[in-house]
Amino acid sequence: MKKIFFITTPIFYPNANLHLGHAYTSTVCDVMARYHRIAGDETYFLTGSDENTEKVVRAARAAGKDAGTYLDEININFKNLFSKLGISYDQFIRTTDERSHWPGVVEMWKRIAAQGDLEKRSYKGLYCVGHEAFITEKELIGGKCPDHNESPQILEEENYFFKLSKYTGAIKEKIESGELKVVPESRRNEILALLERGLEDVSFSRPADKVSVGIPVPGDPSQKIYVWADALTNYISALGFGRKDDALYKKFWDNPDAETIHVIGKDILRFHAAIWPGMLLSAGLPLPKTILVHGFITSGGKKMSKTLGNIIDPLELINEYGGEAVRYYLARHISLFEDGDITHESFKEAYNGNLANGLGNLVSRTLKMAATNDVEITDEIKIKTAKEKSAGDMHKRQEQALKNFDIKEAVDVVWNYVSLTDEFIQKEAPFKKLKTNKESALENMGLLLGRLEIIAAALQPFMPNTAKEIQRLIKENKMPEKPLFPRKD
Repeated sequence: MKKIFFITTPIFYPNANLHLGHAYTSTVCDVMARYHRIAGDETYFLTGSDENTEKVVRAARAAGKDAGTYLDEININFKNLFSKLGISYDQFIRTTDERSHWPGVVEMWKRIAAQGDLEKRSYKGLYCVGHEAFITEKELIGGKCPDHNESPQILEEENYFFKLSKYTGAIKEKIESGELKVVPESRRNEILALLERGLEDVSFSRPADKVSVGIPVPGDPSQKIYVWADALTNYISALGFGRKDDALYKKFWDNPDAETIHVIGKDILRFHAAIWPGMLLSAGLPLPKTILVHGFITSGGKKMSKTLGNIIDPLELINEYGGEAVRYYLARHISLFEDGDITHESFKEAYNGNLANGLGNLVSRTLKMAATNDVEITDEIKIKTAKEKSAGDMHKRQEQALKNFDIKEAVDVVWNYVSLTDEFIQKEAPFKKLKTNKESALENMGLLLGRLEIIAAALQPFMPNTAKEIQRLIKENKMPEKPLFPRKD
């Protein structure tokens, strides 16, 4: 049965080029979107950039550019990375877009205000520019924000506050009942522990004379809507919420049959599993069905930093190994449910072992035997290989893994099938058998072609270009003119 599937990345800060963590989030979303499209589901994949922030203003100033020029250039870089990684998003939302985004934010604000959930208050507190949020003294280490190594500012100003505390119990009930799923279990427990302590009200505006960007508060131009009220609303503003052209919103969000998933990093769990549901409950709008939370990517067991010199640029990896290889590594060698690690050495080892010597070698050997001996894929071969227990087991395990969001397992089962196929070649040795039992040798080669086609089909969500190339070579009965994955020495 055809489903309605909506998946999102967070909108990324354009204060710098995207790093490997952003590439991971985007690849996870792309794998899931492609999987659902292949299954025939109506699928919409949203990503974008969070532009109404002081981080952007500071970055533009440091680059000696006006904010508009800076944003246009950085977004080109975003889209360049997405293109090289094969990220098949349906829409790229920019929060500076006054036509697509702003009406939804204004409508959200008005609905929350109509519920009496916005209140203007004087406030004094510690403000972290990196987080673009007020933080408490107990969150500091040595007087600095541990995430940004920066001392917070002491701000005293009058802002509109969202009465988030009012919705603590309702949000807790939605998560405990499973109406709002938080995956994995460890992150669900984390947010429930926060809810157990009780949520505090959240600043939803800043004085217009203190911030240079943002959407004016309806009816009060002395204030601008604060980043989280603005940024989080992108998930529905992009679909047309607050506009007349809201068909996408009605199909992919305001629809009880729609499967809606936010994929986020663990550092923004509170915003997505507490503030965002609170906003939606206040506004009388549907909640997302699932919040899928992944860990950080470290290098050599340590957080990537310029000081340690262990930052790995995804574009550098792509330029050396190709986008498909990067997709492969992120999908198979980084677990979605915990922090994952990458080094140049581990990447090269995985590339040579599993792509160059593994999949690439299998493709070359099989297609060389088939082309040399005029063995072609036939309907009979397709039916026969599809009925093999090993193929059936792979499909079942892969489908179950993807339903459980276990992308690593879903790729592992393909490589297990690749190994089984290599073992078949070693056992049957069809290239040697030609002299003693040609009929059996040709039958073996046909089965290998059938298995290769099954592998290509199974790879489509993870390595779409590789899958397409293998399918083309099988159809044209050609061996690759050059290795799919040249070995790196």
